[in-house]
Amino acid sequence: MILDTQQRPLRNLRVSVTDRCNLRCSYCMPEPDYVWLPREDILHFEEIERLADVFVTLGVDKVRLTGGEPLLRRDLPDLVRRLASRSAIRDLAMTTNGVLLAPQAAALREAGLHRLTVSLDTLRPDRFRTLTRFDELDRVLDGIATAAPLFPGLKLDTVVIRGVNDDELVDLIEFARTHRAEVRFIEYMDVGGATHWSMPRVLPRSEMIARLEAHFGPITPVVEASSAPADRYTLPDGTVFGIISSTTEPFCDSCDRSRLTADGLWYLCLYAAHGTDLRGPMRGGATDEQLAQLIRATWEVRSDRGAEERLSARDRSPLIPVDRLKRDPHLEMHTRGG
Repeated sequence: MILDTQQRPLRNLRVSVTDRCNLRCSYCMPEPDYVWLPREDILHFEEIERLADVFVTLGVDKVRLTGGEPLLRRDLPDLVRRLASRSAIRDLAMTTNGVLLAPQAAALREAGLHRLTVSLDTLRPDRFRTLTRFDELDRVLDGIATAAPLFPGLKLDTVVIRGVNDDELVDLIEFARTHRAEVRFIEYMDVGGATHWSMPRVLPRSEMIARLEAHFGPITPVVEASSAPADRYTLPDGTVFGIISSTTEPFCDSCDRSRLTADGLWYLCLYAAHGTDLRGPMRGGATDEQLAQLIRATWEVRSDRGAEERLSARDRSPLIPVDRLKRDPHLEMHTRGG
C-alpha cells in the first residue's frame, strides 16, 4: 500500500468508460453542446484491464465503473466479467443514470458486478424533464425495479438543490424503502459543469436532518469505520439513509479516491485541474513496472484537499467558466466520472 503526503492510501479507483451521456442534468451538463473525447483515444477493455492490474499491485481493491453514462459503452458486461475475475478487487461497483439499466441488469449481475448505484434526483416526471432535458423517468424507475432484487443494498444517489428538489427528501426515502434500497443525499457541489452553482442553492446536511426528523422523528447516526463519502443515519423504524456533505463538511482527510478518465488521464481529486497521462506511456511501450512507478511517484506527492480549499475560498463563485470547459473537456465531471 502506498500513502500520499497526508497519509491517505491509494485504494479506491473510479474508472470512466465513456464521456458520453444520454441525459443532460443541469448540475452536470447544463450547456447545449460539448466537445467529446476522440474515439481513438478511448481506452480499450484490454488497456483498462492492464491499468487495473497495475493499480491493484499498488493497493487498490475497490473499482467503480462510471461515465458519462457507462451503459452507453458497448459490451460493458464483458469488461465487468474481466475485472470481476480479479480476486484482489474485492468491491466492483458501477454508477448509472438507470435509463438503459432494465435490459442489462441481469447481464451485469451474471458478469460479476458486486454493487450498483443509480442516480435519481426526483420522482416527478415534469421535474425530471426539467433537470435532465429528457423524458426518461419511467425507464429509470423500471431499471431500479428490475435491478433492486438482483443487487441487494442498491444505492440511489440524489443531488439535492434548494428550490429544485429539496421538497422530495421524504418521498425519496419512502421510495427507496419500497425497493429495499438506500438513498444517499448529496450536497450540490461546485465542480466541473455546475456552472449555475451558488452557495444559497446548497441544502446542508444539518438542514436535511432537521427536515427529516420533523417528519420521521429522532435520527441516529450509524457508527462505523469507513472511508466511504456518505455519513449514514437510521430512522426510528430502522431505515438507513446516507448524506454526502462534501460541500459544507468535506471529507478530504480520509479521501482515498482517484479517477481514471475514458482516455486514460488519472486525476487525484475531483477538483484537480490537471491529470497524469497513463494512456500515452502505456501505448508508447511502458512496462507494467514503469507504469507502477509513475503511479506511485504521483500518489506519494499528492496533497490535494480540493473540497476544503473551496470551502475556505472567500469568493466562492462557480469553479470553472464555460469557455474554459469548452477548451478542456477533461474539466467536465461527465468526462472524469464525477
